Amino acid sequence: MNLTLKIWRQKNANDKGQIVTYPITGIEGDMSFLEMLDILNDQLITNGDDPVAFDHDCREGICGMCSLYINGEAHGPDRLVTTCQLHMRKFKDGDTIFIEPFRAKAFPVIKDLVVDRSSFDRIQHSGGFISVNTSGNTQDANSIPISKNAADEAMDAATCIGCGACVASCKNSSAMLFVSAKVSQYALLPQGQVEATDRVLNMVKQMDEEGFGNCTNTGACEVECPKGISLENIARMNREYLSASLKG
Repeated sequence: MNLTLKIWRQKNANDKGQIVTYPITGIEGDMSFLEMLDILNDQLITNGDDPVAFDHDCREGICGMCSLYINGEAHGPDRLVTTCQLHMRKFKDGDTIFIEPFRAKAFPVIKDLVVDRSSFDRIQHSGGFISVNTSGNTQDANSIPISKNAADEAMDAATCIGCGACVASCKNSSAMLFVSAKVSQYALLPQGQVEATDRVLNMVKQMDEEGFGNCTNTGACEVECPKGISLENIARMNREYLSASLKG
């Protein structure tokens, strides 16, 4: 395939940035999107130009690093996949592809397509954990009865990889889906009950302090989420937050 890439280039956080056009040839349908960018960067380096900076790590759809806004969609036109799992067969010969970083006040651009998502880390640190001491005190997995439905829902919530697609796809740049997934994975299990009140209050407070917008239930976050995190988690978090607020 021969393609025209229109890529956001930005030298640093203070640079204004702009869209730069790059033609690229010889792209095969079985290549991943990141492999296509690797080929482009090889050409740029050969020509003495700066390569396009983009995040990547595992390239297996696990780490959430490869977050790109492709033709107006977080992670591109496919569903339930990250950018590194997106294959070029989703595009056609002669296509023009716009590639941008995730846009949100809480995700400032570092360089080109790389954004700072440490706001997610700070939300997680504020309450997304349990502090029960299990060292040398491990219990048998079957000693605490947990219903299959609760276990399944907790596992579904725990599949969130924190990529930020929910924020990028939301018109309000809301992080509610991410935070609700992190709250839900503990709210559904007995091990998470000890700190349940502090957890939801602290995580929602930190989310607001980071500058994320409010949720208006458009559902775009669930559609674009590569792990299919359900909106039901937001409803659960709202219930947890109300309950915790009344206790306080």
